[in-house]
Order: sequence, then structure tokens, then C-alpha cells
Amino acid sequence: MNRRTTLGVIVGNRDFFPAHLCETGRAEILKALEEEGIDAVILDPEETRVFGAVEKWSDAKKCAEVFKANRDRIDGILVTLPNFGDERSVADAIRLSGLNVPVLVHAFPDEVSKMSVEFRRDSFCGKMSVCNNLRQYGIPFSLTTKHTVSPDDPSFREDLRRFAAVCRVVRGVRGVRLGAVGTRPAAFNTVRYSEKILEAAGITVVPIDLGEVLGLVEQVPDNDPTVQEKLEAIKAYIPTQGIPSEALTKMARFGVVLDRWMAENELTGTAIQCWTALQQFFGVVPCTLMSMMSNGFLPSACEVDVAGLVGMYVLQLASGRPSAIVDWNNNYGDDPDKGVIFHCSNLPKEIFEEDASMDYQAIIAGTVGKENTYGTIVGRIKPGPFTYLRVATDDVAGAIRTYVGEGELTRDPLSTFGGYGVVKIPNFQGLLHHICMHGFEHHVAINMALVADAVQEAMERYLGWEVYHHRG
Repeated sequence: MNRRTTLGVIVGNRDFFPAHLCETGRAEILKALEEEGIDAVILDPEETRVFGAVEKWSDAKKCAEVFKANRDRIDGILVTLPNFGDERSVADAIRLSGLNVPVLVHAFPDEVSKMSVEFRRDSFCGKMSVCNNLRQYGIPFSLTTKHTVSPDDPSFREDLRRFAAVCRVVRGVRGVRLGAVGTRPAAFNTVRYSEKILEAAGITVVPIDLGEVLGLVEQVPDNDPTVQEKLEAIKAYIPTQGIPSEALTKMARFGVVLDRWMAENELTGTAIQCWTALQQFFGVVPCTLMSMMSNGFLPSACEVDVAGLVGMYVLQLASGRPSAIVDWNNNYGDDPDKGVIFHCSNLPKEIFEEDASMDYQAIIAGTVGKENTYGTIVGRIKPGPFTYLRVATDDVAGAIRTYVGEGELTRDPLSTFGGYGVVKIPNFQGLLHHICMHGFEHHVAINMALVADAVQEAMERYLGWEVYHHRG
């Protein structure tokens, strides 16, 4: 998650407008990108007539070649217009590059005191022409909040951060490989999904039978150095007082096998069968291992909820922070805009308050015995703003459907077990009606950041998914 976003930058120029604006505009935009931690791929100043700006067909070809040479680095394209710009050359450069990445169109503002021929930009007008041509060329694009805006304006800096998040989501989703460990529990029809629909979206699912995993675990001895290393990592991650050493060692052996399988298959996340095969036939829950993976940016979802895992991953990409998967679980008294989110749990440590610890899984213990359910992480989710997201495959429509929104985790009193928190969401009842009427699952991915706008734009505009953005 530490990789810097890289944008291909196109400076547009119209030949009869003031050329010096391209020189100063280029410098201002590159300064803004650097200050936001974003790398730039751009034509050198001497490669075109006007400071590396694109104003004709030959410039478009040069720009496209530079972008092609850096295609593995470029996450998105920023079009900036210090003056009116040449709309055809901008569109040609993007088309010729062959890049299928998000595009942000930016235009500099005119100053009322500088409207003479020497200084007037007309970028206000030129931006419309660029967007018109991008539409004609079938190139999707994003806009800044203000139609024209200075690179040092706070709103533009926020636009850059949001666009970088959009780029991370789009790049991350296309070509990702996710692991499905076991099969869904028979009682959980809600976690059904279509591998083929996900594959068509660039998301590959690699399955492994839970019996095969447990067979591999049996081949790993307790004294294997990798087991001891994993055991120490578990103890360093979360307080384990009162947890039997045998259970901890089982977790470590299971974790070693998971790590090897994920590395071999280059997997970015997992959805793991739990309920209740692991408890019955192995004697632990995988929650701690899943929490550790999610906290380390390898998201892991319960009950083989692969679609839920996709939601976790999208939020992680947008925010640069770990995601969790929870249930919309309970009402909170009679407040219509509050509710309780809960899981058993495997929530990443980052989202918990500081007193989280390892325990046994209270719900399953009544069926399989307490001694077979150690490994869950219990505690309260810390208060603060959050984004929620559900991704689902609609097999009948052959599409991916989603909903996304933002809310707040509160400090309202609650005494319960597992991993839990109280949420406040504007018009929560409207959201719940939407979930039920459209057949969405009770699982939802959450992330302790406000990234709903970026997530919506990435999924809807560039990935082509159906999005409902709940705004209250």
C-alpha cells in the first residue's frame, strides 16, 4: 500500500494563445503533484514547440509513446489546460497511448485583472471542448469540483487525492487474484456469487478445498521453524492470555500453510470457510489469522464471502487502510438512524480500540465446545467516520451491483461480545430498505476512512458496475 500513484500528464496548448502560460502552468501542476506525493510522467520541455505541451498530431504521438513506455507505472492521466488547449490532440494522445486508465480534466482559471490578449487563458471554454472530444472518442473521464481551479486551491488538492484513490481502485481491481478456501456453509445462501462475472471484471478466484488445506497442515510439524515464527507473530499481534498453547500452535500451522499457498498463487486476499468445519475437525477458529492478514493489507473475509472480500479490497485500495467485514446485525434501541455492526470476529487490529484481545468464539462454542473455538478477536470498534460498501454479483442480470455510503461509529454504550460497534447513518432506514428490496447480503465491508465518492466513481465510471450511493 506504500506504492506512490503515478499520473501521465498532458499539458494542452492552442497555438494562438499565450504560450508562456504553458510554462508556468506546467510548473504549477507538477509542484502540486509532488506536494501530494504523486509521481508524473510527462513530455520533456524540449520535446515539443511549447514546453512539452501537446498542440498537434505529432505532439500527440510523442506523448503517446512516452506513456506507452511507462504503461506499467501509469495509474491515471491528468489533462491540464493552462490555456484553451487543443482538444483533438489531447484525445489523440490518450487514444494512441492505448492506456485504459482513469482521466482527470483540469483547467486553469482566468484572473479578472489579466484578461488581455497576453494573459487571457480561455481554459473555461477549452475544457468543454476537450470533454466533448473525449466523449466522441469513447474515453471516460473525471472532472474537478470547480470547473476552473488553481493547482494550489484546497479543492483541487482534494480532487487530486480523490482521483488518486479512483486510480488505485481501478488498477488494483483489474487483474487481482483472490483465494477461496473451502466452500460456503450450506446455510449461507447469502454468500453465493458468480466466479464468471468476477472473471469478466478482471477478478480471478483461485479455490482450494478445505480438506486439502487441513491435509497440508498435518504435514507441518509443531517444531517447524516457520511455525515457531508464525506463533511469535501471533503473540506479538494480540494479547493471548488464557489461550491454550495447543490452540495457538494449531493456528500457527494453519497460518503457515495459508501463507505458502497465497505466495505460490500470488493472491491478494482470501475468503475462508469457517462455520463450523474448522472447529469440528481441526479445533480452532481462523479469526486471528484473518485479522492479521487484513491488518497487513491482505484482506480476508468469513464464510467464503468472495464478493464481500472484493468490497474489503476496494475500500482498502481507496483509503490505504485495512478493511473489515461485518454484519448489519442489530437495531440500537429506538433510534432509526443507529444500528449495531458485529462479527465473531476477525476484524483487523487497526479498527479496534486498544483493549482488543484473543478469546473463544462464544456463538459456535455452544455447538462444538469452547475448547474447539479459540482464536477469535474480541473488542469494540473505535469511534470515528467510516465508509461501508457491499459488492454483489447479479447472476440473472450478468452484472456486478453495489451500494456504498458513509457514516459514523459512535461511543454509545453497548455491552456484548465479539467485535462490535454502534453506527449512525443518515436515513439508515432508507438504506436498510434498499438492501432488502434489492436482495443484498447481510455482510458489509467497512473502512475507517471517508472514500465513498472515490469508490463510486471508480466502480461506476471506470469499472462499469452498478452503484447506489446512499447519501441520506
